[in-house]
Amino acid sequence: MRPSRVVTAVLSAAILAASAPAFAQTRDHFSVCWSIYAGWMPWSYADASGILDKWADKYGIDIDMVQVNDYIESVNQYTSGNVDGCAMTNMDAFTLPAASSVDSTALIIGDYSNGNDGIVLKDSDDLADIEGRKINLVQFSVSHYLLARALESVGLTERDVETVNTSDADLVAIYPNDDIEAVATWNPQLSAIDELDNSHVVFTSKQIPREILDMMVVNTDTLAANPDFGRALVGAWYEVMEKMEAGDEQALSQMAEGAGTDLAGYMNQLAATHLYTDPAEAASLMHNEALLTTMQRVAEFSFKHGLLGEMAPNPGFVGIETPQGIYGNESNVKLRFDPSYTDAYIESQQ
Repeated sequence: MRPSRVVTAVLSAAILAASAPAFAQTRDHFSVCWSIYAGWMPWSYADASGILDKWADKYGIDIDMVQVNDYIESVNQYTSGNVDGCAMTNMDAFTLPAASSVDSTALIIGDYSNGNDGIVLKDSDDLADIEGRKINLVQFSVSHYLLARALESVGLTERDVETVNTSDADLVAIYPNDDIEAVATWNPQLSAIDELDNSHVVFTSKQIPREILDMMVVNTDTLAANPDFGRALVGAWYEVMEKMEAGDEQALSQMAEGAGTDLAGYMNQLAATHLYTDPAEAASLMHNEALLTTMQRVAEFSFKHGLLGEMAPNPGFVGIETPQGIYGNESNVKLRFDPSYTDAYIESQQ
C-alpha cells in the first residue's frame, strides 16, 4: 500500500533536528531510508540485488539502505540526522526537513504521480459540483494539495468546501456512508473507492503533471563533503531504471513482492506513476523553470496552512533553489534541486 504521505507538525521535526550534526565530515559510511511505495521499490531492489553495493564499492564507500515501515517516521529519521538520505515527496521535503532548517538536496527525482492521487464525488461526474461539499481526506497531505489545485481549476477555493480530516486507512470503509459526499485520496484506496457504487473520479494528478514528485533527498552538507555518496546513489538508481525500462520481469517481480503485491498489481501501480527511467528526462525537469513554479505553489499552500511554523512571515520564508534561480529567502535556502550528479552520470554513459 502507498504510505500515508501526511505532513506532521513542524515543531516536532524541529526538535528532532536539534540532534542533527552541526557540520559534515568526509567519511566512507552512509545510510539512506525508504518506505514502501511503487516509485520507491527500486531502492529495495538496488539493495537486495547488490547493485547498490556495486556502485558504493566503485567509490570505496558503504551505503546502508534502511526500510522504515512508517513513511513520516522515515522523514523524521532523516530530519533528526539519523540517516543521510531519505525517499520523500517534494512537499514533505519542503515542510519537514527544509522548514526545520535542515539544508536538503533533491538528488534524484524518481517519478511524479500520474493518476495515483484523485478526487471522488458522489452523485456527479462534474468537478464543479464539489462546491459546498464536505471532502474527507488526510489534511495537509498531498491529497489536500491536490484538492487546492483542483478547486483552482474550476474557479473555487477551499472556502467553498469543508475539509474533514480522515485517516487514509478509513476512507474506503466509510465511503458508502450517507454522510460522505466526496473524498480525496491516493492509490490503492483511490482504485478501491472507484470500484464502489456511486463513485466518480473527477480530478486526478494526471491533470497537474510533474507537481507531486517522489524524490531521493540527501543532506546538503553531507553531499558537499562526500560527493561520491551522491555519485553512487545516482549510478545505482539508473542501473535499476535500465532494468525497469527493459521490462526485466525478475527485477519487477522482486519489487512487486517487496510491495506486498504480485507483478500484475505492481504494474497497475506503475501505470499511474510516471517513472523517470531516462536520466535525461529527470535532469530536464530539474533544469526546467516549471519546477520553480511548482515549488512556489507548494510554498504558498504550506504557508497558508501554517506548515512553515508560527515564525514564518510569508511563503518565501524558506528559500528553494533550482538551476533556474531561487524562490524565497536567498539567505535561508534549505531545499535545493541539484541535477549535476544526474548530468555527470549521463556524460559518463556516453
